[in-house]
Amino acid sequence: MKNNIFLWSCAALMVAAATLLAPRPGQAQETPPALNAQQQEAVEALVRQYLLEHPEVIVESLQSFERRQQEAETQRQREALIAEAETLTNDPQAPVLGNPEGDVTLVEFFDYRCPYCKRMTGILAELMESDPQLRVVMKEFPILSQESVMAAKAALAAERQGKYEAFHFALMEDGGGFTEDEIMAVADSVGLDEARLRADMQDPAIEAALRLNHATAEKIGITGTPAFIVGDTLMPGALSLEQLRSVITAARAKQS
Repeated sequence: MKNNIFLWSCAALMVAAATLLAPRPGQAQETPPALNAQQQEAVEALVRQYLLEHPEVIVESLQSFERRQQEAETQRQREALIAEAETLTNDPQAPVLGNPEGDVTLVEFFDYRCPYCKRMTGILAELMESDPQLRVVMKEFPILSQESVMAAKAALAAERQGKYEAFHFALMEDGGGFTEDEIMAVADSVGLDEARLRADMQDPAIEAALRLNHATAEKIGITGTPAFIVGDTLMPGALSLEQLRSVITAARAKQS
């Protein structure tokens, strides 16, 4: 990418230098002829000399290009978040924690095998406990392994027995892997009916819910876990309690 920008910068300078050969005001405005070999060599020499004397031009060009690219991506992402708002906040297949009628919705994309997601578990619990008006939408986003997929399916199946929250936190706090036996052991520890859980895990609707989460993540530019969303703000990576509270406070201020 940076090599391309360098070439573009050189081309721009060549065009500017070529204008020196264009007709002056008052002269006939005819289409200038193509540069001959001697003129081409002279322009290239001029560009090279200028760049050697002013290398900061390339640095400024790179910085300007990267800034514009970042601004464009931020805008594209914001537009995607607005377009996907209903799926993000009101998907009937996505479990909701905290206050279902809360005034601010926090969405989390996560993977049970992600160490950073595990690190966020306690912070999320503290956040919900300290903010009774917070609504939290859980987006199962298994991307690390087939064990992640199995754990996600089990969690969505646990929702049908009304034990999603207990099962979710138990899985996140469990120090083992996520083999089928280990997942069922966690399920048993929170009082889930294992036979029903296994049957529900095979429901095509659960597979469809996971596909929807992956499609939504792709549209809004989520490539890793955890990722948090409040309104049209996407925050990738593990965050502190203070960072989450700050964005939630800002969202409430917008509503007032």
